[in-house]
Amino acid sequence: MTEEKTKAEDLNEAVTGAETHFDSVAPAPEQPEVVDPILGEAQGLDDGAARIAALEEEVAQFRDQTLRAHAEVMNIKRRAELDVEKAHKFALEKFVSELIPVVESLEKGVENAEQAGGQHETMLEGMRLTHKQLLGALAKFSVEQVDPVGQPFDPNFHQAISMVPNPNMEPNTVMEVFQKGYTLHGRVIRPAMVVVARAV
Repeated sequence: MTEEKTKAEDLNEAVTGAETHFDSVAPAPEQPEVVDPILGEAQGLDDGAARIAALEEEVAQFRDQTLRAHAEVMNIKRRAELDVEKAHKFALEKFVSELIPVVESLEKGVENAEQAGGQHETMLEGMRLTHKQLLGALAKFSVEQVDPVGQPFDPNFHQAISMVPNPNMEPNTVMEVFQKGYTLHGRVIRPAMVVVARAV
């Protein structure tokens, strides 16, 4: 009986010691979550492809905005250049408009002197030279006279004040000029006042 009790006590001590031993042992480290390599890799590829597509779309938008901004700047630059060019070309428009009556007065004086005969030949010659010099000076600044006798009527440069039947001229031909016109760099300052032939 005593021997059996001793064996039981020994067994109890052994069990208690084992429990104490297991309690003192550090807990096992957490195992990392196992991820399926195929599914995980596919998931990463999908995320990367979506990110790349989004970045490419963003780059395309920035490129489009840059191109539009560049085109707008170029258009503004071109318009500014054209405005400056027009300002240079037509800066004399008002001055020329004021000078035209002077030219016409000189022309009228030449006509009157010619009708008076040879009494004023010297003065007439001087007036002709002055008139020629004045027209030459105007031509240097791209001012041209419009004297379209015998030319087809052009509404861009001529203003018809009447139409007269004329069997000797083609219809819509300028048969007489009442007042000459003038242009500056091709722009009409004043249209020529003309009589136009029409069919009989």
